[in-house]
Amino acid sequence: MNGPEIHVSFAPALHLFVASEYSAAGPAPVVTDGSSTLGHVVESLGVPLTEVGRLVVDGTEVAVSHVPGAGENIEVRAVERPQQIPGAPLRFLLDVHLGTLARRLRLLGVDAAYTNEDPGDAALAALSAKEQRVLLSRDRGLLRRREIWAGAFVYSDRPDDQLRDVLGRFAPTLAPWTRCTACNGRLADADKNSVREHLEHGTQRTYDVFAQCTACGRVYWRGAHHARLEAIVEKALRDSTA
Repeated sequence: MNGPEIHVSFAPALHLFVASEYSAAGPAPVVTDGSSTLGHVVESLGVPLTEVGRLVVDGTEVAVSHVPGAGENIEVRAVERPQQIPGAPLRFLLDVHLGTLARRLRLLGVDAAYTNEDPGDAALAALSAKEQRVLLSRDRGLLRRREIWAGAFVYSDRPDDQLRDVLGRFAPTLAPWTRCTACNGRLADADKNSVREHLEHGTQRTYDVFAQCTACGRVYWRGAHHARLEAIVEKALRDSTA
């Protein structure tokens, strides 16, 4: 580039996206082409716009469409938490690498679409737009696609931290034990006799309380894994009220 020089500083939460010279204390010089928008400049430095909150130029907030001029001092701030997503019920779409997170969100009653077959970036972005879902991903390139409705970078590769991050960022309403962890469908109470054909004999003898997915028909009961799932639910509920 051979154009106006600006000075850019990034919020600490965004430092993982940028080169070391942009994560040091104080603003760093950036030479622009004189025609690109501030949003384009920020993305060219490595930060997906899904992670950007306010853009402040010489003390005044501007839009991503602002074209920076020579000498401007620009602060790139992180999204505020909890982040408000206007225009649709809060629901999510997760990429193929976030299966455990998807199941945990469903366990908590959060609408989380996911498939373990990778449909490709274009299809995910199109589905985000069509169904107005927040696309969750650790793929920065995917989050830069213009057609996505809304998106968020998942900062950790550990499911416990991923769940805490998403719940802290978006503060979704939690309704544990109301969604199918396999398909995201709604659960309904089921009479034991109505689901008997889905149960092994040991389960029939031992358990009396069941739920069934209204979409895929999967049957749920408080089996051997319930204590581990209950711990996940209880921690999420505690964190949501902290």
